[in-house]
Amino acid sequence: MEKQRLLPDKMKILSGSMLKLIAVLSMLIDHTASYLLPRSFVLFSVAGKNIYLYHTMRCIGRLAFPLFAFLLVEGFIHTRNRVRYGVSLIVCAALSEIPWNLVHSGKLMCPSQNVFFTLLLGFAGLCVIDKLKDHPIIETIVLIGLGALSVAAKADFAVLGYAFIILIYALRNYEIFRVMTAFLLNMHWYALIAFLPISMYNGKRGFIKGPVLKYAFYAFYPVHLLVFYFIKLSLGHFG
Repeated sequence: MEKQRLLPDKMKILSGSMLKLIAVLSMLIDHTASYLLPRSFVLFSVAGKNIYLYHTMRCIGRLAFPLFAFLLVEGFIHTRNRVRYGVSLIVCAALSEIPWNLVHSGKLMCPSQNVFFTLLLGFAGLCVIDKLKDHPIIETIVLIGLGALSVAAKADFAVLGYAFIILIYALRNYEIFRVMTAFLLNMHWYALIAFLPISMYNGKRGFIKGPVLKYAFYAFYPVHLLVFYFIKLSLGHFG
């Protein structure tokens, strides 16, 4: 099957490591605004219309989840050991839960779950598609069940994030149609922008190699949430 291209090959200049870096930076910008900034701070005005710093940073942050979802799909396709990959997601989801709860509620318990649960459920869905492709009825039932679980668990992005991962995989050979899946996330054109760096991906791993950098990438999520919690605590955000 010939792949449908959004950009010519000469423009595919970003490695997987660069996509990870872009995703992490956009997430950090998004969370800085979400957890720390007042919504009323005006960055500048254009034609009498105020442009708010909070909104601008949140827009930049909308790139993060589509990039992480795409990297998850690439990891699923290319990993040598899917069991180990899945275990890594489980461990990171578990380790991130307390920092997630603390930064959102100031307590050890919170009704919602961090984004790694969404990624984990998406990964499970990809495994189901691969293993049960000859049993479409069972495959569909299990996929729907995983989607229902994302809703019941109140995972970040919930069923829309889960469905987004499944569609990113299903449309991996159709770059133009894949872009339209961004509307699932209810982010409009903000998420669409994420498909520009995705379409510039050259299929190479890049500079993030070896266990140290690999697990540092995973560790950044819970660590940065914990840092934001202590900042919010010091500012008296939890009353």
